[in-house]
Amino acid sequence: MLDLAGQLHEWIEEGRDFAVATVVAVGGSAPRPPGAALAVSADGTAVGSVSGGCVEGAVYDLCLQALQDGETRVERFGYSDEDAFAVGLTCGGTIDIMITPYDAGRTAQAAALSAAARGEPVALARVVHGPAGLLGRAVLVRPDGTHEGGLGGHPGLDRTAIAQAGALLADGRTGTVEVSANGARWGSPRTESGGGSHCPGGLTLLVESAVPAPRMIVFGAIDFSAALVRAGKFLGYHVTVCDARPVFATRVRFPEADEIVVDWPHRYLRRTDTDARTVLCVLTHDAKFDIPLLAEALRLPVAYVGAMGSRRTHEDRDRRLREAGVSERELARLRSPIGLDLGARTPEETALSIAAEIIAARHGGTGRPLTGSDTPIHRDERAPGQLPQPV
Repeated sequence: MLDLAGQLHEWIEEGRDFAVATVVAVGGSAPRPPGAALAVSADGTAVGSVSGGCVEGAVYDLCLQALQDGETRVERFGYSDEDAFAVGLTCGGTIDIMITPYDAGRTAQAAALSAAARGEPVALARVVHGPAGLLGRAVLVRPDGTHEGGLGGHPGLDRTAIAQAGALLADGRTGTVEVSANGARWGSPRTESGGGSHCPGGLTLLVESAVPAPRMIVFGAIDFSAALVRAGKFLGYHVTVCDARPVFATRVRFPEADEIVVDWPHRYLRRTDTDARTVLCVLTHDAKFDIPLLAEALRLPVAYVGAMGSRRTHEDRDRRLREAGVSERELARLRSPIGLDLGARTPEETALSIAAEIIAARHGGTGRPLTGSDTPIHRDERAPGQLPQPV
């Protein structure tokens, strides 16, 4: 739901009634993950998606029904080969969707949407399975531990929800947590794309995290970088271009970049903020920039480090990095030559191959064609504390 924060915050400000359908659990192959949402206003306007088209019509009608009767409900949609005209998923998976009408009394949800619309980090924990009286109840949690709202029931339930929401928020993840009625944990937090059994007599909480966009830092102000900036923005990254040469690092050359920095790459990397979601793309293609930069980059807990160059350039770079004291374990994290083997030639094709490798590294993809592959199309997400290891 928080991915629709901008639009829904506007509806709240305008005083419009609306209902939100949120994916709360998926099983097998499903098109959208938990947290994906479709919102419908009282005048019939719809934004968002829960299934990529398979069940949107039925969910739209359920939202209109929720606006009429004020009831929160959870519906399951799956695949049925017994009735070709039944509403269901063509991909063969299942999705559970919670439909909730929103009104002025839902202060925690409104506060979460407002914060997310402003770009502030926030988590929203909602009861998506449990006693009817608690279904849809929510608590908002901020990074500093402050919170709004509550789930009701046993006092321990709120304490557990706040603690688990804070943990997921710290990792920038969305997932489910199963707890007993008194708030005791039941198993580990889950962010995978599968459904699963519920705690007997307990509750399942969906925790949605809204965090600032992850960073992509592109080093080297060249034509390939301009194409990669566009790809990075398309994928939702906050993109920075850094080059020591002011004549090349200009807004005219990189109009779509969020930031343009004129500085020595390794010096800038030392002073800027990075985290476990940051991707670093080294396109400088010059040893005097590459070596000190990569020596810094390979020691940071970032998600991805890739460097452009031919295989001969890579071999020379590899030797120089060893001489600079970079360990074998650190070198193993370097993606060089950068990108997947797509036969790319143009800057745009090369940017696509780099973006594809970043996606594969993030989600554990093989980079091989799906045709003839027996690996799952939609991989399970890792639970908090098991984030993708830096590569």
